[in-house]
Amino acid sequence: MTMEILGNGFLARNLSPLAHRHPGTVAMAAGVSWASGTSDADFAREAALLAQAADRCRATGRRLLFFSTAATGMYGAVDGPGREDSPITPCTPYGAHKLALERQLQDSGADHLILRLGHLVGAGQPPHQLIPALIQQMRKGSVRIQRAAVRDLIDVRDVVTVIDRLLAQGLCGETVNVASGTAVPVERIVDHLETRLGLSVRRRYEEAGAHHVISTEKLRALVPETAAMGFGPGYYRRVLDAFIATADPSTAA
Repeated sequence: MTMEILGNGFLARNLSPLAHRHPGTVAMAAGVSWASGTSDADFAREAALLAQAADRCRATGRRLLFFSTAATGMYGAVDGPGREDSPITPCTPYGAHKLALERQLQDSGADHLILRLGHLVGAGQPPHQLIPALIQQMRKGSVRIQRAAVRDLIDVRDVVTVIDRLLAQGLCGETVNVASGTAVPVERIVDHLETRLGLSVRRRYEEAGAHHVISTEKLRALVPETAAMGFGPGYYRRVLDAFIATADPSTAA
């Protein structure tokens, strides 16, 4: 018996090497992953899928691993670093949807672990996600930047290592932020991509965005191995360099 992985996308593919290690877990790596391109129908489908998965886990005694968000939609209005126990007023429909699903799962009676993810980066990402979308814009000669926007980037390989460690501890009923803990201005991300890709792009600015920092205090206490992952102010550069080195040439060459 292996871990059941719901979904076949970016995160699901990266989780597959762990399947044999966590047979008592169902990982819900399916649903809404596009914070700015969602609809009520998308939200309803994910809620229904979560309800079905929770029912099966409750009936079989398995644990449901659910992926939520630690991004602006969840923590953008929090005063100070966004902690798992922070009072939350979601900033976007996507953030409100994910928080509602967290509460739905908590009320379901199923054993569960909720991970609030930062912005995952890695080879094989769908084109609508942050870094591929930025690169596509830049290769066309211009990029749109929200002046106040920041993003917490984390390598999907580090995320998989963290998930492996958390699942091995048998955690249930917990919510954990999985992020680097560094809020990187989007303009700085564009700076690095421009240099590494050898591009010179026109920047179109919008007076929008929100500055927020994701607390990793709980993550670091639960997974001491994060101390060796290089999280800090320069970590995002390594993440971007790894993406460029392994990405499809059509998006990153």
